[in-house]
Amino acid sequence: MEDYAHILDYLPQGLPTERGFRKEPVAYALGSTELKLFELVPKPGEIISPGDVVYIGKDMDKRDKILHVKRRVGFEELNAGSQNELPFVILEVVRENEAHYVKFFNESEAITTRYHVLELLPGLGKKTMLAILDERKKGPFKSFADIATRLPTFKHPEKVVAKRIELELADNTQKYRVFVSR
Repeated sequence: MEDYAHILDYLPQGLPTERGFRKEPVAYALGSTELKLFELVPKPGEIISPGDVVYIGKDMDKRDKILHVKRRVGFEELNAGSQNELPFVILEVVRENEAHYVKFFNESEAITTRYHVLELLPGLGKKTMLAILDERKKGPFKSFADIATRLPTFKHPEKVVAKRIELELADNTQKYRVFVSR
């Protein structure tokens, strides 16, 4: 269950595809924990900007900007502005939840006897995967900076994780889901 969401885009005049004269404002957002995409209806008179973090949980008293969650959407249903903003918001979410994603590097396991979860990360091959496994035997990673320091060939682990999340959101045909829930 998502409690907070990061706003991707805000359409104060509603969706251009809606018919009729009473269009309700709509905001597209990315959930902070399960990384689900949502279409939200803001409260009347609220001004929302891309990048804002809003409460969408069950406690109605905490909802200061959002009236209700209209529905979950897929990547292909997002407007162009939301799709363009998504990589930046994903990177922000990854950096905010650094401990969770560092834990992934510390605890990831093999999928099969020949394939490891780490190999699903874009740009990460067998050599880097083996280097990560060797380094974590020496001790768990403490942060993204620690990973980058201990593995000189792996400079920006947070960007690699963000790219994988973006791939999982954009491509429904992915066989393995590492970070995004279905």
